[in-house]
Amino acid sequence: MHDDTYELYDLKVEVTSSDDGRPMVCQHRLGDYFTVTDDDLIEFPEGVRFPMYPLAAILPLLPVKQRETHPNDWMTTDAVIACPDPNCGGRFLITRGEKRIYRHSEQTVTELKR
Repeated sequence: MHDDTYELYDLKVEVTSSDDGRPMVCQHRLGDYFTVTDDDLIEFPEGVRFPMYPLAAILPLLPVKQRETHPNDWMTTDAVIACPDPNCGGRFLITRGEKRIYRHSEQTVTELKR
């Protein structure tokens, strides 16, 4: 049997504020967060609501942030994402947590080609 393992980080995305003091106008609440575990599970704590447009801006970045990246890659060093509304002071800090091991054969029916 082939080794079909790979690793992904758990992620936490937390609402922070901008350094310039602009107010958060998109219904963000400082300290609210959601987590990403496995390769597809997003969990919100009870009572946390997250605005749709910032979520849409953040989602494409999450699969990359879950993976090991080159030390010089900006995806490795940059972790704060701005709200897509240019008038909003909301920021979102993406932090890596535990690294978990997964098996290709348990995540898809597509065979791994070697």
